[in-house]
Amino acid sequence: MMPALKTSIWTYALIRRAEIGGAYAALTQRGDGDAGAVLVKICTLDGNAVLYQPIRNMSGEQVWLPKGPLSERDIDDLIRKRKNTDPDMWVVEIEDKQGRHFLTEFVEET
Repeated sequence: MMPALKTSIWTYALIRRAEIGGAYAALTQRGDGDAGAVLVKICTLDGNAVLYQPIRNMSGEQVWLPKGPLSERDIDDLIRKRKNTDPDMWVVEIEDKQGRHFLTEFVEET
């Protein structure tokens, strides 16, 4: 089994993939550099957003679970609540009219 990347390396790689794809991406909260959880917020520039959260599937593999689309304000509230309980969390915000997430890992269908 291959060791997991440090969160800081993985996060900056996601930002770079989004930028190469023509989207705007920024780190809006920096957490623990080695193992902090990451939330990915995708803003579609129409007032809505989708939040991708990592979960473990039945096989124990990490997958991404989307929440939304919801209003950007509602997504920000979800992030704020999570920040209160997880100060080591990272948040990446990607602005893309097409709603692309640029995640290379499996994303669960909702």
